[in-house]
Amino acid sequence: MHEVINNHGFATITSNHLGSLTATHLPLLLSEDKTELIGHFAKANRQWVDLEGQEILVVFQGPHCYISPSWYESQETVPTWNYVTVHVKGKVHLLTDEDPRLWQSMVELTEKYEDPASSYSLDDVDPTYVASLSKGVIGFTVTIDSIEGKAKLSQNHSKERVERVIETLSSINRSDERAIAKWMQIKSLPIE
Repeated sequence: MHEVINNHGFATITSNHLGSLTATHLPLLLSEDKTELIGHFAKANRQWVDLEGQEILVVFQGPHCYISPSWYESQETVPTWNYVTVHVKGKVHLLTDEDPRLWQSMVELTEKYEDPASSYSLDDVDPTYVASLSKGVIGFTVTIDSIEGKAKLSQNHSKERVERVIETLSSINRSDERAIAKWMQIKSLPIE
């Protein structure tokens, strides 16, 4: 589950905002001790206004792809979708502007997603400019109360069918299909 969170950190945050369900899509980081998530909202996104102390649902969507019945040996089957996802429930704590975790999380997010060969570093940006931009965000943490991995990887099919699906997915030049093939090799084939 931690691997999915780390590799697919652009999450959907669902909360109750002004009496109705609201969702925002944000990049999040898993803390080093794996007990909380950290991120930030743009201040203009008002979902943060009533989040303090609220239990929310955070969904990390891992790889997913269509599975064609034509990949099986029988026409007595239907199309389906294989996927890997993680659901986190927890309580939100808003960070103050002075909390060093806010700036540190921004640096870590940039380092995580910036190309390793890139010359860009937030540490090189004029601190006055950074301070003015920082006033436009609200940092937060989510204390992880529960975490649940969900995966549909053709587990209900025979070893032969699973192997055929893996072979077909591995030959498709798209990252999700190849990632699902790898997950299926790990999770859906019996250990011999």
